[in-house]
Amino acid sequence: MAIAPNTTFVSGAVLTAAQQNAFGFSTVALAQATTNYGLTTTMTATGLTVTFTPIANRNYKISWYEPAVQITNIASGQTTMELRVTNAAGTLLQSVITRNAAAMSGNLQVLCQHIGTFAATSTIIVACAQTSSLSDNPNLSRTANKAASLLIEDIGPA
Repeated sequence: MAIAPNTTFVSGAVLTAAQQNAFGFSTVALAQATTNYGLTTTMTATGLTVTFTPIANRNYKISWYEPAVQITNIASGQTTMELRVTNAAGTLLQSVITRNAAAMSGNLQVLCQHIGTFAATSTIIVACAQTSSLSDNPNLSRTANKAASLLIEDIGPA
């Protein structure tokens, strides 16, 4: 992808619309969740969903942050987190897999990101997850002071 960076500005120069459009437009959509989500062995939506209408030929950065992914206390267990379009069976944008070692348990902070362009039509982004084992009741642990977030940012022209 060919990215055309903005110009260097000098005193007295005229700022054009094209130069303004070369800047990122910042936050496009944001969802937060403060309620725990119990993981299952099936890929399902985690309660974080955003809808936005992208502008054609622009790059978008999607960031999903989970403050505490509880991992299970079994060897070779794993938790898979995915960013998808529309629903848990929709187009996969990005995936993060946490793997466990024997006698390992606790919480991990996880960030899953995707950068790309989208068609200029209403788009739904869904954060989905699953675990390989239900041992130790794995979950996405969230509170008001420890919220999960799904953020979409316009980062500039493609």
